Amino acid sequence: MTENGALISLEGVQKVFLTDEIETHALSDVHLDINQGEFVSVEGPSGCGKSTLLSILGLLDTPTTGRYTLNGKGVAGIGAAERAVIRNEEIGFIFQAFNLIGDLTVYENVELPLTYRSSVSRSERQSMVMEALEKVNMSHRTRHYPAQLSGGQQQRVAVARALVGRPSILLADEPTGNLDSKNGTAVMDLLRDLHNQGSTICMVTHDPRYAAFADRNVHLFDGRVVDESTVTALDSVRTA
Repeated sequence: MTENGALISLEGVQKVFLTDEIETHALSDVHLDINQGEFVSVEGPSGCGKSTLLSILGLLDTPTTGRYTLNGKGVAGIGAAERAVIRNEEIGFIFQAFNLIGDLTVYENVELPLTYRSSVSRSERQSMVMEALEKVNMSHRTRHYPAQLSGGQQQRVAVARALVGRPSILLADEPTGNLDSKNGTAVMDLLRDLHNQGSTICMVTHDPRYAAFADRNVHLFDGRVVDESTVTALDSVRTA
């Protein structure tokens, strides 16, 4: 935990991309705390910096300036190998495109993150995989391959893979983006159930229907965190 009790804390985070001598400020002076057990949604229009923010939270990218603290530890200056270990042990990723490996079974896909942990025995891996699959109601499909599953079932398996390592936080990047409304709602019901069981979740979405499942909504606009009244005013200007 950070000094203020937050599981995740961003202080003055900026991300600048340089292309052809042009500076693009993807994030500007972002301050954000996520507490243990919270379900936070990050909303905003395309290009506002949502995916960049999630990449930084997931240690897939680094801020240009600012401080990022995860579980009480500053992560800005650590090396690639240590970042990989922290990602594997502390962070569970849920992607829009599922990102399952087609020639691995459901069981093998969920087990994969654990194979990088030398401290986890084969029997422990088996127990953890089955526990994760049971949480998403997919324990009866262990021998199936992704191509044999519906989109909603594939996303359930992807959620199990994110859960299996018992991470500190789940990061979900448009988890309903490739699903119809029925399956999208089913996946959101699953995330809400996991949250009720104690999981900390940060989800990026552009859909206010799904953002409503979260405890707290964070709005991004042009790389900045803005309050809801600001978003409403900006929307009014765009539609006027």
